[in-house]
Amino acid sequence: EAPASCPSLSSSGKCFPWRVLESGGSELDAVERGCGQCEVDQCDGSVGYGGSPDESGETTLDAMIMDGNTMEVGAVADLRRVKNAIGVARKVIEYTKHTLLVGESASLFAVRMGFPYEDLTTRKSLSLYSEWLNQSCQPNYWKNVVPDSSKSCGPYKRREEVTSKEEQTSSQRSVHNHDTIGMVVIGVSGTVASGTSTNGAIHKLPGRVGDSPIAGAGSYADSTAGGAAATGDGDIMMRFLPSYQAVEYMRMGTDPTVACQKVISRIQKYAPKFFGAIICANTTGSYGAACNKIPGFTQFHFMVSSPLLSRPTEQVVDCI
Repeated sequence: EAPASCPSLSSSGKCFPWRVLESGGSELDAVERGCGQCEVDQCDGSVGYGGSPDESGETTLDAMIMDGNTMEVGAVADLRRVKNAIGVARKVIEYTKHTLLVGESASLFAVRMGFPYEDLTTRKSLSLYSEWLNQSCQPNYWKNVVPDSSKSCGPYKRREEVTSKEEQTSSQRSVHNHDTIGMVVIGVSGTVASGTSTNGAIHKLPGRVGDSPIAGAGSYADSTAGGAAATGDGDIMMRFLPSYQAVEYMRMGTDPTVACQKVISRIQKYAPKFFGAIICANTTGSYGAACNKIPGFTQFHFMVSSPLLSRPTEQVVDCI
């Protein structure tokens, strides 16, 4: 089955799902292979092992994969000591009646499925962790605690009187064009699959789960409408189920680009300074993307392969 479209949040210049489809693999195979290659390549330092250490210095992984024909989802979050997160997520679909496995239990499941335990720490992740400690653990994700989390590493205790705190601006954290590999694959028959993989927010609290492994947040696939995948500040974006909402807009006949823009606009009303972007593709192979314009992030880059393109092509949209 020839592919119709392969939009991807990855800006690495590759589109492995395309080759999988051309060789006869399924859309789900294509998503797993594409995200898995990004895990191996440590795309942008924000996918796979050796990046984004948490507060304890450990790298953990989140991933999900969704079959738009059956609406089955497999996902893992806070996965420890196993590198191929998207592969484990696929096994959740194939060998369990569950949707999401987390933490140490997800790792034990992975081992039962034949994945090896491996160290996800690298010299780079150790260096990132050391630099963060030397900067008094700034920035971090605590609030309403003592001692003051903006000046020290803790350990923290809750402040008896909870106060409202001004929303953190984008300039207080480094803004990258991507922090997740997200893919939407549309087959020639309109079959849709999607997936994501990430090592999460750098310096997150241990146990934190973002949007990437949550169906409808990190990605969503429905072969009767289309697919979408998101990247950005997962703690904000997951509250709006942006990928699900985008697919629903497309179901109503909305153009993929407009669907993406409408999703971003909905979030802007509540969090005007959020960092985020989304890609959308409908069952005809049409695609689009949108992002929220903030200082240091005015354009969004994503990769597309389709029969209309001679090779995987980088696309760019201006943020709104």
